[in-house]
Amino acid sequence: MDRPTYDEETLVDGPLDTLLSAACQIRDERFGTRITYSPKVFVPLTTLCRDRCGYCTFAKSPARTDAPYLTPDEVLSIAVRGAAAGCHEALFTLGECPESRYAVARDWLAEHGYSSTVDYLVAMCELVREETGLLPHANAGALSESELGRLRTVSASQGMMLESLNPELAAHRGAPDKDPARRVATLDAAGELAIPFTTGILVGIGETHRDRWDALNVIAEAHRRYGHIQEVIVQNFVPKPDTVMRNSPPCEPEEFLRTIAMARVILPPDIHLQAPPNLLDDFGVLLDAGIDDWGGVSPVTDDHVNPERAWPELARLDAVTARRGKMLAPRLTVYPEFAADAGRWLAEEMRFSVLDRSDAEYLGRDDPGALFPERYADANNVGTGAEVKLTGRKSTAWYSGADGAPPVLVPASVDPGAAGAVRDTLRSALAGEELGEAEIVTLLSARGSEVAAVARVADELRTKSAGNTVTYVRNRNINYTNVCTFKCRFCGFAKGPLSLNLRGKPYLLEMEQIVERAVEAWELGCTEVCLQGGIHPNFDGEHYVEVCRAVKQAVPEMHIHGFTALEVTEGARRLGEPLDSYLSRLKEAGLRSLPGTAAEILDDDVRAVLCPDKISTEEWLECHRVAHRIGLRSNITMMFGSVEQPVHWARHLLRTRELQRETGGFTEFVGLPFVHMAAPIYLKQQARRGPTWREVVLVHAVARIVYHGLVDHIQASWVKIGLSGVKQLLQAGVDDVGGTLMDENISRAAGAAHGQHIQEADLAGMVSDLGRWLARRDTLYQLLEPATAKAS
Repeated sequence: MDRPTYDEETLVDGPLDTLLSAACQIRDERFGTRITYSPKVFVPLTTLCRDRCGYCTFAKSPARTDAPYLTPDEVLSIAVRGAAAGCHEALFTLGECPESRYAVARDWLAEHGYSSTVDYLVAMCELVREETGLLPHANAGALSESELGRLRTVSASQGMMLESLNPELAAHRGAPDKDPARRVATLDAAGELAIPFTTGILVGIGETHRDRWDALNVIAEAHRRYGHIQEVIVQNFVPKPDTVMRNSPPCEPEEFLRTIAMARVILPPDIHLQAPPNLLDDFGVLLDAGIDDWGGVSPVTDDHVNPERAWPELARLDAVTARRGKMLAPRLTVYPEFAADAGRWLAEEMRFSVLDRSDAEYLGRDDPGALFPERYADANNVGTGAEVKLTGRKSTAWYSGADGAPPVLVPASVDPGAAGAVRDTLRSALAGEELGEAEIVTLLSARGSEVAAVARVADELRTKSAGNTVTYVRNRNINYTNVCTFKCRFCGFAKGPLSLNLRGKPYLLEMEQIVERAVEAWELGCTEVCLQGGIHPNFDGEHYVEVCRAVKQAVPEMHIHGFTALEVTEGARRLGEPLDSYLSRLKEAGLRSLPGTAAEILDDDVRAVLCPDKISTEEWLECHRVAHRIGLRSNITMMFGSVEQPVHWARHLLRTRELQRETGGFTEFVGLPFVHMAAPIYLKQQARRGPTWREVVLVHAVARIVYHGLVDHIQASWVKIGLSGVKQLLQAGVDDVGGTLMDENISRAAGAAHGQHIQEADLAGMVSDLGRWLARRDTLYQLLEPATAKAS
């Protein structure tokens, strides 16, 4: 929509309420209910500075410091504490060019082998990145283009406050680096170098309304030229003891709010707007002025620029944000818009460091166990605004396939709440309206209490579709070969014919071994064998027919669930046989259903990255369409958490929903979180480390909502998630826990700790804890035993 324009007089003297309302409207249209912050550690590399600003207590003389610079060990100690507490950012703050003023700085640098403060900063950024994974943000002031360029290779973003463009300010006397021309030149040089950049203004240091107007417009014009301003900070002046301006009045709150709102109106809407929450007692009002970001907040270190003003505890920040109908989300030091376009905005050396800490929206991986440990350990403290001290807490990050419990998101330990687009979309879903791509993406992007709200709606729909019965099947996986001619970049299971890489040696089961395992499974009470393997170069399509015939002859009542769309399509291709004819022969030989694997993400842009030589989206859909037409059933799977984004999940759900509407042949949806540990694409530093737990919950819950009335069963993969995670998902739309899975090898080859076998008694105990009933089924969801709270 077109934005109204405001002249300077309106912004300066117009009704404040009108201006605040306009600012919030711009913010909400662009960013919705999401308010971000950066969990960080503050690394004060040196407090020496050649400038003497009238308001600053950060800069000190050599006589007032223990040492000119932090040592590498001291830097690393701070960073390690931050990483353990769940931080993503290492904010390096330092004085500007102290070696030009102080001999002690020059001597220290020379003694340690550095030519300048920036030279040392480059080395420390690289140290922190390599040793801890934290993403450096360099806030080194007015720099040359070459200095900015060197820092670009070791930092995810950089920053420099413009402060003011008035060269006559008394606050900046004796501060050569605050010369407006130098600051603007640095801003432009950062744009030329494509550096994601943070800048901003100080309010109340003697500048006029016109000065603020000018500074904000200069920032806006720089962004229009280069597109590199990721955020603008509007900071209020607070007088500090022992400074020249200690007796100056603080910035008036109304003036501060007006300036924030003015910034939101003047700046391009894609620039994020930040105001520090620790400089106002009632910092919630900053949200009323149009900010969408709280800036860096540290659970470990003080604000060394404003040491007298402690950071708000994260639990309080969360509560204040929620009271205004907004949802708090951690971000990286580089904003999502820039991280998503890494080829342009990030040096090659930084791209994997950013990707490894990103979630599917390029925000910071939200590990509530690390960021809010008490919040999830003690439900009574959640949402009360209680102060929570996190110093010294160790990260408990969850990854798919890992042998550990995920953080507790479901059931909600506070009443789930949603506002804005998430609330409206959930209401539409409950009213029976069919969701489109934009609405599905909205739900998949839920944060905070919105996640529990989505889960609750999914659970309500689960009750309508599947009741309170939790089903499972006794089955055995037979992965008959790990030799494969295809080169899927996520797969740690498949090997080339002579490959000894990654986990295990190449193997091929003989027909007698396959039959022996099927017979053994039947004798142990299994009703299904799941046949999947690599595409062996010696197989033609007849091999799969012979396998079905041999298993069916040995155990006639066994349900053969086998062969991915890739195996079937490739088998028909190698025989030169039409797909419907080939599938009919497989059915005649004993095949009864196809697994949904080989789907990965049904979007060809993603498939070009993950599996470029594999079947296309349309080929996968056509294989299942033909299978359904001849009477075979199949399921929908989706592997998520590697390189794709929520919009690709939405398209996958929509494409399979349309096919289900056409054929009715899908029995269930199975979410398959990407297991990264031994996946080649991750080892080559080209993928994320699987989905976050929040994303796992949302994918299953949203699948229930999207498929409601068409696909009755949503399954959780205990192999990739673990039982404690499955227990949560059973309260978020899931009604099936899959198979007991003797000998599952594919997930374990990727690094999963689960996968060999599950005891039915363990399933029964988990289900009875939820007041639900466990029932054994066959592959096509016919119950084989009465539902019971216990299993033998």
